[in-house]
Amino acid sequence: MRILLIKTSSLGDVVHNLPVVTDLRREYPEANIDWVVEESFADIARLHPGVRRVIPVALRRWRGSLFAATAWREMRDFRSMLREQGYDLVIDTQGLLKSALITRMAQGRRCGYAASSARESLASRFYDATFEVPKNLHAVERNRRLAAQAAGYTGSPTPDYGIAVPPEPSHQGIPLCITSELATAVLLTATSRDDKLWPEERWIELGCRLREKGLTCLLPAGNATERVRAARLALAIPDAVVLPPMSLTKLAAQLAAARIVIGVDTGLVHLAAALGRPTLALFSASDPALTGVLATTPAVNLGTRGRPPGIDDATAAALSLL
Repeated sequence: MRILLIKTSSLGDVVHNLPVVTDLRREYPEANIDWVVEESFADIARLHPGVRRVIPVALRRWRGSLFAATAWREMRDFRSMLREQGYDLVIDTQGLLKSALITRMAQGRRCGYAASSARESLASRFYDATFEVPKNLHAVERNRRLAAQAAGYTGSPTPDYGIAVPPEPSHQGIPLCITSELATAVLLTATSRDDKLWPEERWIELGCRLREKGLTCLLPAGNATERVRAARLALAIPDAVVLPPMSLTKLAAQLAAARIVIGVDTGLVHLAAALGRPTLALFSASDPALTGVLATTPAVNLGTRGRPPGIDDATAAALSLL
């Protein structure tokens, strides 16, 4: 059986789709599973050994260069790559118009959410077969149920992200005293939306309390704004270290080596839970019942839309995971 998965973005959504690969592999061990994913998140799909081929797409980059000849050439090349072979099943677990259009380019039985279940109802018009999946389910379970209906199986009761253990974390740019043998707490303080941020004074207080417990706090940072915030926090937290920019694969290795990962509602906190690390997710502007961390390993969702967690609750939850 040849199966193509369509889940392009964002980082958290891509992580939430990993259990689909495990489910399909369990039901069809000999299946060839390919995955179309946004180029910046391709390394996440590659972490699952059940994925045969990752097909990167650059929708985000192409949108910013629609008048460039190179962009149109890349689009044609992508379409040709997608149509190189036929698939028995093409499953779009994203449910957006953009993902439905990609699904339509592929050859095979195209499956997706019914209009009442899709995030954008118009997407359902581009599938050969549609399936009802309740919108009030967690995102991981929505993905799994859609794939199970499309491929004709029941599935296991609990999700398995199936990620292969990443290589040892890189210590480039990190003081020699910080090694994978020491107890580290990775603090994911950045997110794409300001309303999802947690107050800096709470991060500082939490970081200080973790240091008192013998943990060294590591703060990843991507863009310039995140690096400034991380540097500000690191100055106030004893012995804290701002991690240098690194690839998703290297950052995954850093998360996998941590004693605990604590973060706001961002894709990296979901990746930490998928890697099996004790994970505390702090919610301020979204509903954890729909998009919270979901894993069989210790994980806690704290706070909800309009009610960010306080420092005492966060500290108690963090210490319970150690």
